[in-house]
Amino acid sequence: MTNKCHIHRLGLVPYEQAWSLQETLAGEIAEGIRPASLLLLEHPHTYTFGRRGVAENLLWDKTVLAKRGIQVYWVDRGGDVTYHGPGQLVGYPLIPLEFKGKLMKLDSRVNQSAELPQKVDYVGYLRKLESMLILALNRLGVTGFQVEGLTGVWTGSITENEILKTPNDIAKIASIGVKVDVNGIARHGFALNVNPDMSYWEGIIACGLREYREVSMSELIQSAPNMQQVMNEVSNAFGKEFDYKMIEAPLSL
Repeated sequence: MTNKCHIHRLGLVPYEQAWSLQETLAGEIAEGIRPASLLLLEHPHTYTFGRRGVAENLLWDKTVLAKRGIQVYWVDRGGDVTYHGPGQLVGYPLIPLEFKGKLMKLDSRVNQSAELPQKVDYVGYLRKLESMLILALNRLGVTGFQVEGLTGVWTGSITENEILKTPNDIAKIASIGVKVDVNGIARHGFALNVNPDMSYWEGIIACGLREYREVSMSELIQSAPNMQQVMNEVSNAFGKEFDYKMIEAPLSL
């Protein structure tokens, strides 16, 4: 039987508020009082560093950051530095993952081991997020693909079956960075460039990959879809890839 997943469309949300909200909702999901949830939103201009973050990958100093209105956070997801801002769709799937092919037992009364999430198929989860975004992009008129050895969704002058010769062949259109908490609930997620101000990427070495560039949907197609259209396709693709019945649900912040 297909499980339910609530979709919460939240608009523009400060990063720290969304981070705190994930903590609250993930706890409720672990306790079994809330179904799996997908948060869809945008952030004000923000740089976040993951657990593998390198401070030198932030290129702008405090004066420029203040002038451009950018907040900087060091957070508990995987990966290095990335950008979030208006015009970029951020998705936070808060869903229970599987342990060794079997659904974990969600019971707040059990003292879960801190090492338990290490048994989760992290790589498999990342690949499914990539596949989901590729499906959504294809339905919106953009060809996306995975690149071996690189996380995220890419687009460019090659196809997924061709060999990548130089970094100029591709550009990243969606970034992914996740965490799985002690209860096996996934947090953080993906960021899809719809029509953000791409100049903000100049302030960082995104994901620590100096030789690769970022691209947006609005740069690739003449009539870029609006954010609601993108959210619709992402929601549909998420339900298909993760076998959820997607249900729109209001959420007060």
